[in-house]
Amino acid sequence: MTAVFVDRRDAGLRLGERLRGLRGTGDVVVLGLPRGGVPVAFQVARALGAPLDVIVVRKLGVPYQPELGFGAIGEGGVRVVNPDVVRLANITRSEMAEVERRERAELERRARRFRAGREPVDLAGRTVIVVDDGIATGGTARAACQVARAHGASRVVLAVPVGAPETIASLRRDADEVVCLDTPDHFYAIGSWYDDFTQASDEDVVECLRLAGGQGLSGDRSQ
Repeated sequence: MTAVFVDRRDAGLRLGERLRGLRGTGDVVVLGLPRGGVPVAFQVARALGAPLDVIVVRKLGVPYQPELGFGAIGEGGVRVVNPDVVRLANITRSEMAEVERRERAELERRARRFRAGREPVDLAGRTVIVVDDGIATGGTARAACQVARAHGASRVVLAVPVGAPETIASLRRDADEVVCLDTPDHFYAIGSWYDDFTQASDEDVVECLRLAGGQGLSGDRSQ
């Protein structure tokens, strides 16, 4: 098996090239999923001349089966719940509230750390490109698409360098468009498709956002 991408920068450059058709087409904002999706998103935002931000989401997992999500939360009090999962899993209101309380605290901690005092970019009425470094099960990407839409995005594009074919297909129900550069038939861990898949740090995320702001890729709609 040969790696497809050198590193996240290479993946972002190639993803940005694929998405160039969106440059100048309207009010576009690029959102990276922390941590690993942000360095990829940074290159996409540069290619499109678009603002860069993080999309901090937390999946709400069923208490006795946390990998199964019954919903998701995002900043600004956004909350998306799947009533079918709640009913089938027989989750009580108190159990839901406890999961949300715990995840909300972690979400707010991460958002403060990553943004370092910056306000989130306004998504209302905008084309939002959600970027990650790869997709295996798709739970976080699905939550991010739902949260972006709940924040008022007029169109949601999910863009990733590599993903499991069946997962990518299923995510087409959550995004208006899914762009994936490679969907290997025999998909293993995301890192298998990179020569260098060094774990991204909180500091890497903060630095990407700082550099993007310094290059004028801010949330100002006049730019």
